[in-house]
Amino acid sequence: MPSSIRLGAISLDSDDPAALAQFYRELLGLTPTWQSEDFVALKGAGVLLTIQRDSDLRRTTWPDGPVPKQMHLELAVDDLDVAEHRAIALGATKAEHQPQPDRWRVLIDRDGHPFCVTTLIPDA
Repeated sequence: MPSSIRLGAISLDSDDPAALAQFYRELLGLTPTWQSEDFVALKGAGVLLTIQRDSDLRRTTWPDGPVPKQMHLELAVDDLDVAEHRAIALGATKAEHQPQPDRWRVLIDRDGHPFCVTTLIPDA
């Protein structure tokens, strides 16, 4: 029997959903499908990427510290250097800890969410 459960969206918490949505909209070429002061839904990545307000957001202190990384995005790219430079130009920062920079780069979005750019993800 086929599953009736499917991945519908990935949600990120943010203290400024519009600003974080703008970052991912520009980075990934996504289209806003719904927006309010507290929530933005972006389409175009196979699933929705949603950003919702969390006024008590605690930034991760990954890889060490009291606030662990709860989840992160893995973004498939063709060129690590090009993707890293584009993300940084849009407001990301490069994480100090880079476990395998020849295989993937760890970056941090404007709200402190780590995400990776990698060439290791095969085409679907």
